[in-house]
Amino acid sequence: EAQRTKMIRHLGSSLTDVTYVFDEPTIGLHPHDIARMNDLLLQLRDKGNTVLVIEHKPETIAIADHVVDLGPGAGHDGGTVCFEGSVAELRASGTLTGRHLDDRASLKDKVREPKGVLEVRGASTHNLQNVDVDIPLGVLVAVTGVAGSGKSSLIHGSVASRDGVVVVDQSPIKGSRRSNPATYTGLLDPIRKAFAKANGVKPALFSANSEGACPACNGAGVIYTDLAMMAGVATTCEECEGKRFQPAVLDYKLGGRDISQVLAMSASEAAEFFAGGPARTPAAHAILTRLIDVGLGYLTLGQPLTTLSGGERQRLKLATHMGTDGGIYVLDEPTTGLHPADVAHLLGLLDKLVDTGRSVIVIEHHQAVMAHADWIIDLGPGAGH
Repeated sequence: EAQRTKMIRHLGSSLTDVTYVFDEPTIGLHPHDIARMNDLLLQLRDKGNTVLVIEHKPETIAIADHVVDLGPGAGHDGGTVCFEGSVAELRASGTLTGRHLDDRASLKDKVREPKGVLEVRGASTHNLQNVDVDIPLGVLVAVTGVAGSGKSSLIHGSVASRDGVVVVDQSPIKGSRRSNPATYTGLLDPIRKAFAKANGVKPALFSANSEGACPACNGAGVIYTDLAMMAGVATTCEECEGKRFQPAVLDYKLGGRDISQVLAMSASEAAEFFAGGPARTPAAHAILTRLIDVGLGYLTLGQPLTTLSGGERQRLKLATHMGTDGGIYVLDEPTTGLHPADVAHLLGLLDKLVDTGRSVIVIEHHQAVMAHADWIIDLGPGAGH
């Protein structure tokens, strides 16, 4: 709703020759609303403006006059322009996006049998009109409906507060520019302990926020210079060359690597490193496996959280929560910011969660997720009142 309100403000302006940049304007929109959104984008263009849209949804890619496709993969496997041209040429191009443009959601052959129900009686949060519903447990449940139909009100109002419910919502990750995937997922604790044990010193030395930090940049790896009237500048610290630790700390090795080299590894490399041999650390390996499961194997452990995209943050949260012992998982639009190729990966992950005996409730607009669900609860018919 917020996204569309902003667009309407610009539609009313009499400016032309303006370049508008929309970052995933279809987030949180029902397929029925995406068609209206497309009309708004075309109206902006037809007034004599340039409209740039960053988008994953095939319905919106379809109305483009020109497509630029980046890839081929994510993280260090990406960063090149794989294709430029019309939508028809993209379809024929054989890039990852081109191949997924014609994906059609297919229904499952058989659905799982519920192992009980979660009763919701008389739910009346926001616009819910005294709703009674039984949510089946032990299966994958999709809660659907147009934006503003009361999906979040039902789930967050009546389900999220119960015992044993783990909620992965759309709130931004809390973390400063000093935080990274290793600190956020709790991965750094077992790594620090393993380093400390191997070298007979204390774990605090291997934290860039504690005793082992480079004194010149306080363990940030960069020095921030605040220029009063312009944007601040970050320069790599000359003392530690961006490694964030004191030279003495880097003399301590684990499996032949120092702590800064470990933080520079991608999750997939680190998973191999901690799997066996002298660096074997089961606790670290378990967290890394979850990162790979959610499709973030390419992220480096020491990358600042502020550099992650929305879709990456959402999955990082999911990986963190998968370690908690909850019987019921509530995911609020987990496909936000995901490419169609990643959606298939996510569905495999949700299946894995259900097969381990958990109940998964997904609030979702994506047809592929709906087609994959065992049970659907559809709210509506419209939005608001």
